Amino acid sequence: MNATIIPQRVVDAVRRARRGVVLTGAGISAESGIPTFRGSGGLWRSWRPEDLASPIGFARDPAAVWAWYRWRQGLVARARPNPGHEAIAALGHRDPGWQVLTQNVDGLHTRAGSAQVIELHGSIWRVSCAAGCGRIAHLDPGHVEPEDAPLPHCACGALQRPAVVWFGEPLDPAVVEQAWRAVEACDVLLVVGTSGVVYPVAALPERARQRGATVIEINIERTPLSSHVDAHIAAPAAVALPALVAAL
Repeated sequence: MNATIIPQRVVDAVRRARRGVVLTGAGISAESGIPTFRGSGGLWRSWRPEDLASPIGFARDPAAVWAWYRWRQGLVARARPNPGHEAIAALGHRDPGWQVLTQNVDGLHTRAGSAQVIELHGSIWRVSCAAGCGRIAHLDPGHVEPEDAPLPHCACGALQRPAVVWFGEPLDPAVVEQAWRAVEACDVLLVVGTSGVVYPVAALPERARQRGATVIEINIERTPLSSHVDAHIAAPAAVALPALVAAL
């Protein structure tokens, strides 16, 4: 394990932290073979994700939307948490004060062993009533329905939809409040594999810095956040995070 890629000041900050937060985006799951949402590998047939992951798309063609999500569920079910996910879980095992905020809907943090995970955009393994009755159901990742399976229905009779945040929809205010509370109370914020451009999530690192936290970005590329953090580590999450844990 090459711990030398981690600056000593980063190791010291993480070692001293009593309340740490890890904010993750699509980059960490891409290292498990899950295509990024906006990348060319994320396309399905001739559709754009924006045409499917939206209330308008679901109203227009719920069968196409469900076929796409079942295809995505198959990809996720075959994927495995990578060393980056496992290192984040190790931080939580080392100190229960660590929390995970993720923009990903794949559930890989939980599968890796992280106990405190806030899923900002929902989960691909939950479904909700499309008519808004409030019922939530959980899917079995071990049994993914084929793309052409009958459309799922809620107990109230309405169609069910994936319980994820779609284009044009706001995040759940209660979930956003949890995220704000977490970053306002943390000593260290690790921002991993996210572009830092989608609000309100993109505002979380700035809020953490305003409250005195050390903000560390781990991303193979520079982002709009890079010039505003205390340290930028230009390495894959699956390399940098295990190296950080090994250095503690």
